[in-house]
Order: sequence, then C-alpha cells, then structure tokens
Amino acid sequence: MASVVVRAETAEAMQALGERLGRALRAGDVVALVGPLGAGKTTFVQGLARGTGVPAERHIASPTFALVNEHPGRVALVHADLYRIAGERELQELGLDDAFDRAAVAIEWLDRFPDAAPADRLELAIAFEPDGARRLTATGSGSRGDALVRALGG
Repeated sequence: MASVVVRAETAEAMQALGERLGRALRAGDVVALVGPLGAGKTTFVQGLARGTGVPAERHIASPTFALVNEHPGRVALVHADLYRIAGERELQELGLDDAFDRAAVAIEWLDRFPDAAPADRLELAIAFEPDGARRLTATGSGSRGDALVRALGG
C-alpha cells in the first residue's frame, strides 16, 4: 500500500495536482475523494478533467444534484458524488458498476459507501491546513492505486 502527502497552497495548485494525476488515468481507474465540504474535491476533479483531455469548454461542476456526470476525453471521466445518496438501493441506480469498466471514475464522498467501488483504487483525503492550504493524503490499494500514488507524488 503506497501513500504520499502533498500540499496545495491555492485552488490552482489543487487543479495542477489533479491534472498531473489525470494524465496517468486510464479506463478502470478509480479515485475516491474524501474531505469536508469546501475542501476542494471538485476543484481537484477539474484538474483531473484537464489531465484526461476533457475539452476546456466543458464545465466541470460538482454533481451533488445530478449525482453522476460523464465527460469525454482521452479517457472518459465519470464524476460521481455520493453526498446525497441515502442507501444501497439509490447507489445501485447510479450505474457506477458499468462506469468502472469503461472510464476513469472520480467519486466524491466514497467514505459514505466504501464498498461501492473496486478495492484497487486511489483514496485521496483532503484536509484544511491552518493557513488555508490543503493537505492531500493519497493512499493506494492494489497495483493501479499504488501506481496512481506514484503519479501524484511526482
């Protein structure tokens, strides 16, 4: 199990980290994003989108109400948000199982339903620093998760 801790001073730095990771993503990869409201999960996914080749004119927003958004790119990027999901039945209706086979998948709030994604994944915990920066702790589980930790760590 590989892990790395990185710091993002600004939203732009958070996006740059996401872009670095996005360049390494391929279909089947899963990135779990956890952290409090406002920590920068969606900002990180905006960078992932750039790294996966999602067109710049495509708006990457939190799928809090849509629940799942899909964006075309070098590799399709599925962006899901489990914050409003109340139970297993709703979770199954999202169709994430299909997405795991054909796209890179970024899931916000996966800590609410940790078994909703394959075990081989990158978990990214985002925390506030006292100075307003963000601390990102990336932990891989499985061979792809570990490879993604290395890609994020530089």
